[in-house]
Amino acid sequence: MPATRRALRRAATVTALTAASVLAAAGAAAAHVTVHPESYAKGATDGLLTFRVPNEEDTAATTKVQVYLPTDHPVLGVLVTPHDGWTAKVTTTKLKTPVKTDDGTITEAVSEVTWTGGKIGAGEYEDFDIAFGQLPEDTDQLTFKTLQTYSDGKVVRWIEQAQSGDEPENPAPTLKLTAAGDEAAASSAPAAKTGAKATAAADSSDSTARGLGVAGLIVGALGLAAAAFAVVRTRGARS
Repeated sequence: MPATRRALRRAATVTALTAASVLAAAGAAAAHVTVHPESYAKGATDGLLTFRVPNEEDTAATTKVQVYLPTDHPVLGVLVTPHDGWTAKVTTTKLKTPVKTDDGTITEAVSEVTWTGGKIGAGEYEDFDIAFGQLPEDTDQLTFKTLQTYSDGKVVRWIEQAQSGDEPENPAPTLKLTAAGDEAAASSAPAAKTGAKATAAADSSDSTARGLGVAGLIVGALGLAAAAFAVVRTRGARS
């Protein structure tokens, strides 16, 4: 086999392996439990939060999902959307600091919602919806710690918070709360269930596509550069 052809084949192999690594990393990053939309206006009312739960296991199904709502900055007026195949259990907790509203003083709030009875198979995901009456105004974000239980008994704890800008291995779903009037606050407008899911899916797909597109360009450039270098080195050796 000519030296030039061997060099090009080695470059193609390196390029393929690099691309596979990039795609694997992208798949792992997309497997986190997330909340959609990613932001709401502080004090937003009558909205919907969708928790997207992907199944990461090849040999086990997700059979239980527990979402913990913060009680130091409570979400008021929580309602759970009926979900085919799943049974939701809502747990309320007495607040250490009651919240005063136009309708009176709130002393209890939902602290946990648990879904059981259904299954999320390998390569699948499920969306779980929570409607709220009002979000808090005195914080910049809400963290919803989540536990995901598999049919083999494994429990994945999505409870970690980012430190110094680095994403943890098992990040908790986090909702950013923006100042009223910010452009991002448009998400506070009520949306139909189907529309909210479609928007979340489109945003996720767009972000993934852009990331993979950039990664592909980088991988392609590296492969071409490696091939060109190999050809030049071979020709130099011949002369």
